[in-house]
Amino acid sequence: MKPRGIDTKAIHGGMEPGEHHSAVSVPIYQTSTFAFSSAEEGCARFAGTSPGPIYTRFGNPTVHALEECVAELESGCGAIATATGMGAITTVLLAMLERGDHIIATVPLYGATKQLIEKRLARFGISATFVAANDNRALELALQPQTRMIYVETPANPTLDLVDLIAASTIARSAGVPLVVDNTFAGPKLQRPIEFGADVVLHSMTKSLNGHSDVIAGIVIARDPIVLKSLRETAIAFGMTIDPHQAWLVLRGIRTLGMRIDRAQENAIELAKWLEAREDVAWVRYPGLRSHPQYELAKAQMSGPGSVIAFEMRGGAEAAEALLDNLQVITLAVSLGGIESLVEHPASMTHASIPQEEQRAEGITPGLIRLAVGCEDAGDLRDDLERAFARVSALAISAV
Repeated sequence: MKPRGIDTKAIHGGMEPGEHHSAVSVPIYQTSTFAFSSAEEGCARFAGTSPGPIYTRFGNPTVHALEECVAELESGCGAIATATGMGAITTVLLAMLERGDHIIATVPLYGATKQLIEKRLARFGISATFVAANDNRALELALQPQTRMIYVETPANPTLDLVDLIAASTIARSAGVPLVVDNTFAGPKLQRPIEFGADVVLHSMTKSLNGHSDVIAGIVIARDPIVLKSLRETAIAFGMTIDPHQAWLVLRGIRTLGMRIDRAQENAIELAKWLEAREDVAWVRYPGLRSHPQYELAKAQMSGPGSVIAFEMRGGAEAAEALLDNLQVITLAVSLGGIESLVEHPASMTHASIPQEEQRAEGITPGLIRLAVGCEDAGDLRDDLERAFARVSALAISAV
């Protein structure tokens, strides 16, 4: 049988009607525990010789369908769904690192992830080195005898710098350490890191996989069954696992992944070009623009540039704040990947926990705005930005 396309996988992945009384939508198995047909069967399930469910923290048919779907989308051997995106990140770090280990991570990095690595893991004797996402040489030079993981985020949050996945996986493999990739910004529709050599991929499913800004969830996908087993045991032990209703909502969202991503990306391409032509915008960073310094890399490892745009306001933080305060269609809120367009100010919001000098070193400037483009009419989004820019200009004139 010919391999199925990514959109077909999103619609049919994890769905076997014969396993659910012929239902064409996976039911919500809203139960905490599952009955055994006999004491012998209960023993067999706990021993792992029978595949039946035991207790929802350990596994659930609705959750299993979600995990199968995302594992197929990401070309992995399996997945473990978690209650939050940070639950996915924490699961990976706890499962794969121990006292005395060293981790290399690229920056910029989601603020909560960097804080977890710098402040929480350090308490348990785990050290870290941070290197620029686009510097392969620095990544290689950061290797130490104690290095046990390379952790990257590509495209990076919020500057949209890219990590060369083939280069990173080659460095990791030469050092005998796993490459872990946060694929939240691109998602499996646009980028599948395991196909480029990654060992573990994770997502905040809150974002484009769910796509409707109504669920918090995460997931970890592994290339190797042994690694997956360790990840699953860790998630279960620490109570990271997802609720079945939560899982069902994400699975329902994934069914429209292809259509949502295509529409949002079309809007983003149009807006990125429009923003780049404006004199009141200092620069635009978007993988779909030729001006992006890694434009060719984006074409090589992504099947599309995505729907997130970073741009710098002339006038710095004051101009950025004025723009945000005068938008009416685009919502001022953190997060991304939903059907609605969201905008935020990384320096004072998502990355506020990072010291200012580190922000500047990572390209997080006072005038930087992160625009997560949604599925509205492109003309309405452009008009909304036009009105807001006009208001910024008027305020600047009146202040003279």
